[in-house]
Amino acid sequence: MSSSNSAVPTPRPIRSPRLARTFARLATEGRKAFIPYVTAGDPDLATSAAVLLALAEGGADIIELGVPFSDPMADGEVIQAAMLRALGGGTTFAKVLDLVREFRAKDTRDTPIVLFGYLNPIYRVGLAQAAKAAREAGADAFLVVDLPPEEAAQLTDPLTEEGLDFVALFTPTSADERVRAIASQASGFAYYVSMAGITGDALTGLDEVAQRTQRVREVTGLPVAVGFGIRSGDDARRVATFADAVVIGSHLIQTLATVAPAEQPAVARAFAAEIRAALDGQPS
Repeated sequence: MSSSNSAVPTPRPIRSPRLARTFARLATEGRKAFIPYVTAGDPDLATSAAVLLALAEGGADIIELGVPFSDPMADGEVIQAAMLRALGGGTTFAKVLDLVREFRAKDTRDTPIVLFGYLNPIYRVGLAQAAKAAREAGADAFLVVDLPPEEAAQLTDPLTEEGLDFVALFTPTSADERVRAIASQASGFAYYVSMAGITGDALTGLDEVAQRTQRVREVTGLPVAVGFGIRSGDDARRVATFADAVVIGSHLIQTLATVAPAEQPAVARAFAAEIRAALDGQPS
């Protein structure tokens, strides 16, 4: 990204009250957001429901909930396998929303939920219908990997009508002109992909990531979450020195997959507590 002085579009604001409250609270406290990612329905919906609550109890500030899709091209083997397990168990978009609804009824921490995925599953439902159903279920935002800014209005317009956010992805290869185009549709927070790769790759080049994160923040006017390649509390702590939020997905899913479904909630809670402690500068 260059440091172009060209005018930038005014980004859409944070529309979700839960997201707005979360980032405002963290800013007041001088803390950074922890955003874990899990795939809905992996290994089954009942376990997913328990894991979501456990993550919130352990200290997750926002949760990315993956909507299973058969061709998750931006994801590595770990999340691909999780999505295939979820699809094999019959997880659909409607069942993902049932999961959100169940979480919303039980969560006492007002934890925002971002629906992460690809266009096809929600397109099949109908974009306006999907936005309405997501809002009614208690979701707060969508993050759609394969929806470019030139085509994003078909989803961002109905999301805006429902008071939901569209979390946009920014990559290391995005020049300023592209960043401005993406920012024109972004709301909620910005997601900066730390590398030109797939989920699960190793985290490298933090100085450049920090510079680009700051540029995305300047262009969008939104909090910036950094994801891809973050595996440990130490990784999270280093990224949090320049990012507003830290996303961990592949390593969490990999960790959960090593234990039986009945043990996964406890493992998820401990994982969240460990990352939360690292972000808060507490000894692990």
